[in-house]
Amino acid sequence: MAFHGSRGGSRGRGSSSGRSRGRGGGFRGGRGGRGRPVFDSARIAEKEAKEDEDAKFESSEEEELASQDESSSDEDEIQLPTVRPYAALMQSLAAESRHQPKRRKLEHVQEAEEPMPQENEVEQPETEAGVVDVDHVEEVEEGPETATDGLLQDDEDLEDASDPFEAHFANPDDNLLSKRLKALQENQWSTQKVMVPKFGKAVINLPQSDGSKPTTALTSISGPEELKLKQKLKGAVTKQRSSFDALEMHIAPLIFNYQDVLFCERRTANAESLRRLACLHAVNHVFKTRDRVIKNNARLAKEENNDDLELRDQGFTRPKVLMLLPTRESCVRMVNMITSLCEPEQQENRKRFEDSYVEKDVNFSADKPDDFKELFGGNDDDMFRLGLKFTRKTIKYFSQFYNSDIIFASPLGLRMALEGQGDKKGDYDFLSSIEVVIVDQVDALTMQKWEHVEYIFEHLNLQPKEAHGCDFSRVRNWYLDNNAKYFRQVIALSAFNTTEINTLFFNQSRNWAGKIKISANYSGAIQGLGLKVKQTFSRLESPSFDSDPDARFTYFTTTIIPALTRRSKDSTGTIIFIPSYLDFPRVRNYFATSPTTSNLSFASISEYTSVRDVARARSHFVNGRHSILLYTERAHHFRRYRLQGVKKIIMYGLPDNPTFYKEIVEGYLGRSVQEGKLEPGEGSVRVIFSKWDVLKLERVVGTERAGKMIWEKGDTFDFV
Repeated sequence: MAFHGSRGGSRGRGSSSGRSRGRGGGFRGGRGGRGRPVFDSARIAEKEAKEDEDAKFESSEEEELASQDESSSDEDEIQLPTVRPYAALMQSLAAESRHQPKRRKLEHVQEAEEPMPQENEVEQPETEAGVVDVDHVEEVEEGPETATDGLLQDDEDLEDASDPFEAHFANPDDNLLSKRLKALQENQWSTQKVMVPKFGKAVINLPQSDGSKPTTALTSISGPEELKLKQKLKGAVTKQRSSFDALEMHIAPLIFNYQDVLFCERRTANAESLRRLACLHAVNHVFKTRDRVIKNNARLAKEENNDDLELRDQGFTRPKVLMLLPTRESCVRMVNMITSLCEPEQQENRKRFEDSYVEKDVNFSADKPDDFKELFGGNDDDMFRLGLKFTRKTIKYFSQFYNSDIIFASPLGLRMALEGQGDKKGDYDFLSSIEVVIVDQVDALTMQKWEHVEYIFEHLNLQPKEAHGCDFSRVRNWYLDNNAKYFRQVIALSAFNTTEINTLFFNQSRNWAGKIKISANYSGAIQGLGLKVKQTFSRLESPSFDSDPDARFTYFTTTIIPALTRRSKDSTGTIIFIPSYLDFPRVRNYFATSPTTSNLSFASISEYTSVRDVARARSHFVNGRHSILLYTERAHHFRRYRLQGVKKIIMYGLPDNPTFYKEIVEGYLGRSVQEGKLEPGEGSVRVIFSKWDVLKLERVVGTERAGKMIWEKGDTFDFV
């Protein structure tokens, strides 16, 4: 899939209610690959418009910037298109096909030795903005039949009835499948809640029309020897991990049984284990799919009269696995894990991959927290897409999408490919046969533009517009019946759950094998504070999710603001933390234009604020020139500022990431105590929440307390 556009679009998050939240490129700057500048007229125009808006509320006087220390100055169901009848579809696709269906004779199969890989010397095209597109591919589309290149990975029996691959894709139980598909089409699910040892709670959902409880029980395995793996992979993973830890023991059966999994307890400590399991499963699925095709080709070649032989073993196109990742560095980690498991003899275009994706420079101070280092370490560019192709001895990087087995992409990068750039038309046929979707660091994607993720899922497993060399006599029946979405497995790994993530998983997870969501029983971030401070949680009444922003703003202006204006002298050192950028300009404009706040001086820092304006805002806040500082969650996510002079914290809403609560409350107020600007025990925290914040609330105050705070009669809750 060639790409001829520059990196564009504001990063941000869009919720299911339509409240789009954005993050502009002006805040972080863009690094295309290894430090290359990235331009986009839409993003620049958006940024300039926002800066013009900001300028209306900034003082016109010139003010000298205070010097800052180095560490602190660094910056219900998707409706698918109408499907044509099968006969009409085959007729039109066959007419549009650029390749005639063909079957290869594989008597005396002997794979020619592949030439030593050479670096791609083709000059990379430039975008309209003059930026080299390092992910551009100049390669002819080969068609799905090229998946048959090579020999079987090993001689094991490919039709083991106990193999989850056989039970889910190749030879599912027709009676069970028909019942499950009927339940899915009628959106009928049965639910069971169970406890997962050492991890918390799990919610199991199975499509069942009779309303009975799920029969799936959580199982555990001791190590990779108990998994149905290709022999080559089993040997490689056993060398890395001969036995499983507690997490792997419980998660591996779910992943390898092709159930949809939303795991909400991803941490830097367990990231490597989860990555290994996800990559092992992806490669194992690719190898088994490919070997099934090769075996059937050999069978066709040996049968003299094979007109009556029906072998259904393929999809419409070759790509089978899609990995959605937040940054190029996260892609590097996945690719390196795959190569360590496959142990290929050759890697074609590896140097180009390293030049485009690997970055060893550290661009932030060493005092950043571990989760920040993991996400933003290395090449943190969020605009990329990469095709990976397997042959018997080789892994090829930058393969054309239709020739690839696995596609790695950021949501922004893949959406730009789907929509097309310049003269290139949009195309999503290469997603028609995706069978496994792996989304790592989902929480980080919510801090980009969540609408991109939703858009991609809406375009998965749609019937293709062109044939792309497909041999329809080999396509599995459930593809032809437009049921591919019911066989697709989704593996989502996140540090926590959010409304956006939960909604996507609920709407797009339609797996006939069922789905499971695992999350913790939280003790609460307030339990781990190393600081004694009064924390007041105030519940506002909000009748619906859509009306929540208006109800919150009304509560803020009628309850919180009067308390600030009555004692304006005591408001010095107040931070107002605002999670959503959509709420941020509304609050900022109120401070700038309302007569009620005329005696309150304020500054603001959002994800769009320039480095120079951030430095000025921080300087004026710490020296008391501005008594109030408006601060957004995404600004903290991308920069983790260590603000000084904080004496009081007002949270317009709770952060999605519970770590942010601790960093802001303990970090900012604790620093003021250390610097002598605040006496121990002084300072305060005021939090506004509603019943729609239950997922955020339980991570901050604890699961047990959250239920009481949502439903009890009182609306004010104090913690010390």
